[in-house]
Amino acid sequence: MPPFAIRPLETRAEAEACAEMMAGTEPWITLRRDHEACLRVVLDETRERYVAYDSARIAGLLILELQGAFVGYIQTVCAAPEYRGKGTGTALVAFAEERIFREHRNVFICVSDFNSGARRLYERLGYRLVGELTDYIVAGHSELLLRKTRGPGSPPKA
Repeated sequence: MPPFAIRPLETRAEAEACAEMMAGTEPWITLRRDHEACLRVVLDETRERYVAYDSARIAGLLILELQGAFVGYIQTVCAAPEYRGKGTGTALVAFAEERIFREHRNVFICVSDFNSGARRLYERLGYRLVGELTDYIVAGHSELLLRKTRGPGSPPKA
């Protein structure tokens, strides 16, 4: 794993940097998410938001949704361009799984059908296709709902 720490997002400056990172890369470019749209997502305090730091640099972003229809949903995984292909996404997903599996038996994530690199990563990590949402965000593209499970229901309370 890359040598960085993952911790909760703390400042507006971090949020701005994360939104800039998202808006300048796929899948957010094709999904037509500009800086302001990405910033709204990053600032949403109903989500758990984490940043991965390598010294003083942001290496990645993770946003989790822990309520709603798909409890245990990884909403966003984003690695800074210079950290892609170096285990950053794997580390962020592992962190998300550890957090979610403490309370739930399933982890869900969507991946855009054109984002083949991310889909390969998630499948390598044990995620399986649950369904396809055609023309869900933009016309002509689908979002693929993936799930990793430890069985039905919620884990027993300790």
